Amino acid sequence: MASGTGSLLESLLRRSDAPDAAYRVAAIVVDRDCRAADISRESGIQLIDCRVAAYPDRAAWDADLAARVGAAEPEWVVTAGFMKILGPAFLSRFGGRVVNSHPALLPSFPGAHGVADALAHGVKVTGATVHLVDDGVDTGPILAQEVVAIRVDDTEDSLHERIKSVERILLADVVTDLVTKGVVIDGRKAIIP
Repeated sequence: MASGTGSLLESLLRRSDAPDAAYRVAAIVVDRDCRAADISRESGIQLIDCRVAAYPDRAAWDADLAARVGAAEPEWVVTAGFMKILGPAFLSRFGGRVVNSHPALLPSFPGAHGVADALAHGVKVTGATVHLVDDGVDTGPILAQEVVAIRVDDTEDSLHERIKSVERILLADVVTDLVTKGVVIDGRKAIIP
């Protein structure tokens, strides 16, 4: 599931194209016109275009999104820059199997402005987090994190690009591990054996 440039999606697809790939991408879901939709068309992978504005309300969008994604029969759902909050219908169907990548070291700086918030706060390090999605905003159990140092001359764009370079690898690694090893949840802790 993606809403933007598709760089995380491209990383997942590169990994899935490897001869020893542990997973394949069953469908690509978008919620707007974006590069990720172009990637879907170019790759020949099923595109699910599901825009909130096409529905009478958010609940109807969430229910149809769950049904359409469910038709692709995914083992895992990966939000790779998908900038919509998933609702109760979606999470009740796929809860515990939705993976998200976030450009900050959660639980610090959740939400859509994690990079800008880290810079504004003056922290010396930030990074990338891959976590399971729950009904909060970036509050699910953490699967993996990697630190990125903040430089004195960083802008939001320069820092975000360095975080994305880490995030692309980390997300593909975690998805591979989830598919091949699974995950054990112990309260707030998520352990990939």
